This record gives sequence, structure tokens and C-alpha cells, in this order.
Amino acid sequence: MNRVKVGVIGYGYWGPNLVRNFVELSDSEVIAVADLREERLRQVKDRYPKIMTTTDYTEMFRLGVEAVVVATPPSSHFRFAWECLEHNLHVLVEKPLTLDSGQAEALVTLAEKNDRVLMVGHTFEYNPAVHALKNLVESGELGDILYIDAARLNLGLFQRDLNVMWDLAPHDISILLYILGQMPISVSAHGKACVFDNIHDVVYLTLTFPGNILAHVHVSWLDPCKVRRITVVGSKKMANYNDVSTLEMIKIYDKGVEAPRYTNNFGEFQCSYRYGDVVIPNIKFVEPLRIECQHFINSITNHTHPNSSGEDGLNVVRVLEAAQRSLVNSGHQEIIQPEPALTLNR
Repeated sequence: MNRVKVGVIGYGYWGPNLVRNFVELSDSEVIAVADLREERLRQVKDRYPKIMTTTDYTEMFRLGVEAVVVATPPSSHFRFAWECLEHNLHVLVEKPLTLDSGQAEALVTLAEKNDRVLMVGHTFEYNPAVHALKNLVESGELGDILYIDAARLNLGLFQRDLNVMWDLAPHDISILLYILGQMPISVSAHGKACVFDNIHDVVYLTLTFPGNILAHVHVSWLDPCKVRRITVVGSKKMANYNDVSTLEMIKIYDKGVEAPRYTNNFGEFQCSYRYGDVVIPNIKFVEPLRIECQHFINSITNHTHPNSSGEDGLNVVRVLEAAQRSLVNSGHQEIIQPEPALTLNR
């Protein structure tokens, strides 16, 4: 079987996980890893002696590499992805796709022109628990979606070239777009730079989706507890996705409240509460990054459009850009104007 020859640019925080997964896949072969730090390249050689290492990523273009994974700081994503696409290589870029929607759109256009796969590392879209949450929303089991609350908190890791919103919120925004299948209408954001001036380390986002669905996202580098939680409240039931819990990642609560009919008598103003069962579905967990890497290879070999495509990455960047404008404008509500051609039907 012909294996897809893969190169990886960046062997920092996430690079080792990407290399490991592509090495272990039966239909891919990691040819080279590029990084500016010699100590990182020595780690690659110690673990994978057959993989070529280099401080010059352009060497990959002469090695017969067919696909490149970009796992560098976000400010460099556009430059690396653009050059790889220009060399007719398929590209997987870690989130966010870029820090500018114009650059993201340019990558999407170039990938389409050269008929190459452009995919973004929205890893949580490949999490079986998130798939289950999407099925709950789409099936109508939860009823009409009223609001969604998301929290992604931890102590660190502080970034020098971007704030916590650009670092962590792409995860939750991509999940929201995935499970709801639509773009938000508007977004507002408030935050604070607690440790370093001009680098927000705590941000609260409020997004309004069609159908009057409200979503709240809280991200922080400055919290004592690691939290990765999404609560979806519907008119019939409620669901909680807890990524930190390995055994009970999804809980479905048969709980709700009904308002009484209009009355002038205060004594008759009694809400009707429902307390039903709590169901914990059995979800077979597979490493989401493994599924993501396999999907990238499958998209190349089968000539299919990937799930977390360049268009999806562009949509997330558009939301983040609007949120950034709000963040520096005292939380002003910003309208998001999606391109009609960029759909979320998956």
C-alpha cells in the first residue's frame, strides 16, 4: 500500500503528539520534521531514528513529501501554509488557521485553485463525546436549544504573541459551530489582562445564534482548576459534556421547568419543575487526534473534503476577529457577516 509521505513543521507543545499519530498510522509515513531548536530535533532522532530532521523546512520540498502539518505559533501559520500550498502540498494547520480572516480566505482560495486538501486542527470535532452531543442536538431529544454555556480554564500556558481568547476559544467556537451547524449572528467579549499588560488572560464571550440561541464561553489561563465543560440547555432536557471526566463525558438530565399560565394571583405563580433520570451514555473513547490525523490522510487518498476544512477554520477566525474588536471596544456587540458560500452543513 502506498503511504502518504508527511512532513511536520514544528515540534513544540503539540508537534510530538502529531508526529506520534502519523507514525503509528498504517497509511502514512513521516519523512521529515523541521524545527528551529536543535534540542527538539534531537528528541525526534532519539525516538524516530529514520525520520530526517532539519532546521530548514524548505528541505521538505525536495524530499517527495506529499502533505505537511503546520504546528508552529499561530502568527506563522499563514506563511508556512501558503508556501506549502504553493508547492502543491496538502496541508493540516493547527488552530487557529490564521490570525487574520483575509489571510485565511487566501489560503482557502489557493487550496481550491491547486486542488489540495486544507484542513484545520479543530481536534474536538473528532471527539466521540462531541459527536454524541451533536447527535443529541440534531435529534431533538433536548428539545429547542435555549442556551449553551462553555468553560475552558486552566493555570497557563501563557502565550507571548496572542491572548487567551485566540489560544483557547477556537476549541469552543469550533464545537459550537459544529453542534449547531450555523454561524453566530453577533458576539461580544469582555476580559482582563491580569499578569501581562495588553495580553488578556481571562475572557468572557457571549454569542447569539439564529433561533435566539445564546452561547457563553469563558476562557482563562488563570484558574486553579482544569475545566473543559459544555452545558447545553434545551426545552425538554439538558446535557453536560465534561472532557476532564474520562468515564462520564456526557450526562443527559431529564430536568426542566415550565412557567405557569398568566395569573394575577401571586399565590398561583408556581413554576412546574421536572426532575427525571440522569442518563450516562456509553461512549467508546478513541483519541480524537488519532481520528483527526486519519481523517486528513483519508481526505487526501479519497480526494474528499475534510470535516474541519479551511472554510471552517475561516469561519472560526471571523468569529474571533469580531470578538477581538469587541474586546478592545468595551464589549460592544459586533455583528458577524458570514460569506454565503461558506456553509456549515456536515
